[in-house]
Amino acid sequence: MIEIGRLVAADRPEWEKLFAGYNEFYGRELTTEMADRAWTEFEADIRMHALGAKLGGSLIGIAHFLVHPSTTSPDSCYLQDLFTAPEARGMGAARALIEAVTERAGARGCGRVYWSTKESNATARRLYDRIADNRGFILYDIAL
Repeated sequence: MIEIGRLVAADRPEWEKLFAGYNEFYGRELTTEMADRAWTEFEADIRMHALGAKLGGSLIGIAHFLVHPSTTSPDSCYLQDLFTAPEARGMGAARALIEAVTERAGARGCGRVYWSTKESNATARRLYDRIADNRGFILYDIAL
């Protein structure tokens, strides 16, 4: 059975491997500085939050999210990163993580949970298309 919960210090090595895999999927390299900054934020659990999916005591999936105000609705929850170990895909970890983030967002009074993915991410989109609405927005980005 998959268990979802906050990450703890002992999860750091497995989390870092999963987070590196996530970044690699999107063509980025996870630097030590980036990992340290994220982990510090997750430990504080104030601005950014992290959940892990465990199976048999091993971390098989991660979700990173944050809550922000909205000009036209209650606060929103942005699911920034979601990644499941390749060998654990199809076991329900991603769905369980999204459900847990949604539950926490609802408890905080958020009006929605949203995320983005690459258009070509067909594996993830099969799940996303079943559990959420694709509202047709296009994401633009300016690197600084």
